[in-house]
Amino acid sequence: MKKLSSRLGRLVGIGFTSMVLLNSCGNAIPEETEAAAVSDKAFSVEEVLEMVAIENDVTRTLYTKGIVGAGKKQGLKFDEDWQEDKVEAGPLPALFLRGVSSSIRKSSVPLGLYLGSDYPINASNKFEGKQEELFKKIKQNQKPQFFYDSSQKLHTAMFADMAVAAPCVNCHNEHKSTSKTDWKLGDVMGATTWQYPSDSLSYKEAVGVLNAYRNGTKDTYNAYLAEIAAFKDSPKPAIGTVWPSKGFNLPTAEVFIDSVRKLTSYKSLEVLVKKGASVGMIK
Repeated sequence: MKKLSSRLGRLVGIGFTSMVLLNSCGNAIPEETEAAAVSDKAFSVEEVLEMVAIENDVTRTLYTKGIVGAGKKQGLKFDEDWQEDKVEAGPLPALFLRGVSSSIRKSSVPLGLYLGSDYPINASNKFEGKQEELFKKIKQNQKPQFFYDSSQKLHTAMFADMAVAAPCVNCHNEHKSTSKTDWKLGDVMGATTWQYPSDSLSYKEAVGVLNAYRNGTKDTYNAYLAEIAAFKDSPKPAIGTVWPSKGFNLPTAEVFIDSVRKLTSYKSLEVLVKKGASVGMIK
């Protein structure tokens, strides 16, 4: 019984520590958790990139359906030129991702993120070479593809980007620069590509990757809210705890991020706890 109690205690301890780290959202890991964070390389880069890719899927789906889709029904506008002075609108889903990517690049975490396709609206996003080859497999089975990009010396992971909401499909089909006009719900529209220089990461580095992504999400969403605050000719939605599905409203960045956390933190915590057991942190 003592051994079982001790094991459960360690499990709760590492689970609590992992949750604290996941919710720190970019803050430095407290000194008292350094020992639990482990300096050894506990994760493969594939595990970490898959973990952050899952969070990205949830975030993009929530933004696409809960903000763009529901918001358009309430009169909110979204535009590819949303940051231009004369445009009063929010970012389309692909541009929201670009904003997240830009924020990550400004951080100290060497995580790369971009979106590509075989039928992109922007020609610079068209897959070539190895990625074009692997994307064909993704379109067939929707399974992630991993490889080492020797030209950039970066470990690379590609994950299917699905047409999860009507706004995505309609926008791409009707865009003036589109090269494909028959997209439909459920199609593999492209792939998010993630890159990282090391083949393995410590607990602290893994949590740093997750936090860099979350900070990027928060930065981009706050940029959208700042854009709304500067509207001169368009009505401004109420910003608070209510979502567009309930009227002319938008959630705050904290409410939006908290919703993502509730949908993803358990899965991320599960991975962290399992890894803690595998490396001997939980016996």
